[in-house]
Amino acid sequence: MDLRKIKTLIDLVQQSGIDELEISEGEEKVRISRGRQAGPAPAAMAPAQVVVPAAEAAPAEPAAPEGHAIKSPMVGTFYRSAAPGSKPFVELGQAVKVGDTVCIIEAMKLLNEIEADQDGIIKTILAENGQPVEYGQPLFILE
Repeated sequence: MDLRKIKTLIDLVQQSGIDELEISEGEEKVRISRGRQAGPAPAAMAPAQVVVPAAEAAPAEPAAPEGHAIKSPMVGTFYRSAAPGSKPFVELGQAVKVGDTVCIIEAMKLLNEIEADQDGIIKTILAENGQPVEYGQPLFILE
């Protein structure tokens, strides 16, 4: 089932007000649920309020690595090499030029080569081999 059909189904569920829709086409099956709660909350119960001192409210976030980030252009699975057991495309400290392949992201059974968008030296590798990555997630930091 292609993404356009799925997007159309999602829009249909949102517009119609139904809570759940399940469609099967051959061996493919899609289930879309709005994720509503089981029932309305009792009107007599007010939500609990928790007061957190300002010092505890926001834990310190780790500092973002300095340098140019090569980001994931899509959601998928990150791979450092073309095949299991083969040499990674890039290593820490390696110089890369614009257009050099730095990794592969597998999305919907398609292998997409990700290229460096700037010249630099690989300072940090932020993604783990075989792990899922999100759109816009930094993968590498260049000096």
